[in-house]
Amino acid sequence: MSTLSKKIDFAILISVENANPNGDPLCGNRPREDYDGYGEISDVCLKRKIRNRLIDMNESVFVQSNDHRVDSYKSLKTRAEGCEELKKASNGKDTDQDEFARIACEQWMDVRSFGQVFAFKGDKVSVGVRGPVTISIAKSVSPVDIISMQIVKSVNSEDKTERASDTMGMKHRVAFGLYLAKGSINCQLAEKTGFSDEDAEKIKEAMRTLLENDASSARPEGSMEVCALYWWEQEGKTPKYSSAKVQRSLQVTLKEGVIKPKRFEDYDVQVAPLDGVTLQILS
Repeated sequence: MSTLSKKIDFAILISVENANPNGDPLCGNRPREDYDGYGEISDVCLKRKIRNRLIDMNESVFVQSNDHRVDSYKSLKTRAEGCEELKKASNGKDTDQDEFARIACEQWMDVRSFGQVFAFKGDKVSVGVRGPVTISIAKSVSPVDIISMQIVKSVNSEDKTERASDTMGMKHRVAFGLYLAKGSINCQLAEKTGFSDEDAEKIKEAMRTLLENDASSARPEGSMEVCALYWWEQEGKTPKYSSAKVQRSLQVTLKEGVIKPKRFEDYDVQVAPLDGVTLQILS
């Protein structure tokens, strides 16, 4: 399998309506926002969703969440130790780190895509892999309104408790927000991890279907949607345009007369053509 043959940049637009796309545990699980009131979805959250979709596509994934685990390993350390080839390549301080990284990239798609640090308590070896796929924090195009409501717990969790059954809690949601995330796939790093054109197609499909099988009480089915995925390809491993310039060719603005957006159609999306760059728009 040949490695990636072209530079790729991408952007994804995600709409959120009456849902919590990514709660902040340091702020009572309120939807993340910056000091100017713009909503945020962390890059870690987005990569988690991509990994989940890769698992759904029967790809081998190293970093599996507990609710999406498809093997018997309950930690990253035991999953790494469960790979016989990796165990043979690990030899304490004498470990061939390049060979260790090669085996890990060959074994798990998310490692050769996003990279991974293999450093566990008690181990004498620490191996870092830099992945070619990078993705930014998703930020809302306009400031978002966060709505909070009190909820009532109608039954006690345990028998031996003096707390009344009407324990109060809080639930938060974004009324509406259109979030934009940008990313790229680097050819030079793809050569080091063995990331291929076929892998890029799988990442593209995972992002196009990012929110499938992702519903929860915080984000009910249908409350979040991938409105559009923009996928730019430049022939050759040395691109004519930088990632920043390619990503800036996408402009998302409020339509004239719209003050408070309530749906995706309230925005005007324009993409400036770039010579020698192929653009796919998927939804």
